[in-house]
Amino acid sequence: MDWQHVLPLLLVAAAAGWVDAVVGGGGLLLVPALLLGLPGLPPVTALGTNKVASICGTTTAAITYARRTKIDWRVAGPAAGSAVVFAGVGAATASSVPVDWFRPAVMLLLLLVLAFVVLRPSFGVTVADADRTWRRRAAAVLVAGVAIAFYDGVFGPGTGTFLIITFTALLGLDFVASSATAKILNAGTNLGALVVFAAGGHVLWWLGLAMAVCNIAGARFGARTALKRGAGFVRAALVVVVVGMVIRLAFDYFR
Repeated sequence: MDWQHVLPLLLVAAAAGWVDAVVGGGGLLLVPALLLGLPGLPPVTALGTNKVASICGTTTAAITYARRTKIDWRVAGPAAGSAVVFAGVGAATASSVPVDWFRPAVMLLLLLVLAFVVLRPSFGVTVADADRTWRRRAAAVLVAGVAIAFYDGVFGPGTGTFLIITFTALLGLDFVASSATAKILNAGTNLGALVVFAAGGHVLWWLGLAMAVCNIAGARFGARTALKRGAGFVRAALVVVVVGMVIRLAFDYFR
């Protein structure tokens, strides 16, 4: 493999880091780039190699957010812990579950997310007056740390977006605070999945680490952009990314 193939992947990794840090969905850029840039690469190895870059980027974004945003650790802590476990379980089944099973369901969910955000202009832009009872926090932990974490281990596209919507809807956070919490969870899901992929030998380490450097740069810039521009910017970016994800998934499914 020469730099003619590697350089485009490094550039995509930087872009994916920025997108992931702001609204999630970077995997939908990097995984297809790996499959197209390295013909013959098994999909499970593409997922595993992507996790090397992604865990570095999401951890960087999480640290950047945590320094400047108040995090509800009563949710983030337990959810991140369970995310490590359930993402690992998902990764363990990734090679045996047909990807085509997920694409229609994910497209439908993303379309529902898009409609919900567009039809409610104030959603996520301001902090809602939600009563964060233990039931709401428990629901957020179960949805994010179990269901979405498992999905991230198996397939992954849209994980960050689904986490942001979950925290905004259940906890009444604005999009910046939700994105900050999502990065902590995403670091957990990436760790759980990476351990399983690595144990199975499904990681190209040298490439994954090279992409990680670029992903970190993109993630740091993305987190700072979101913090500087605010919830309105994150909302607009979320709409654009969701539309892009739906188009990409539809293209892969119907071609």
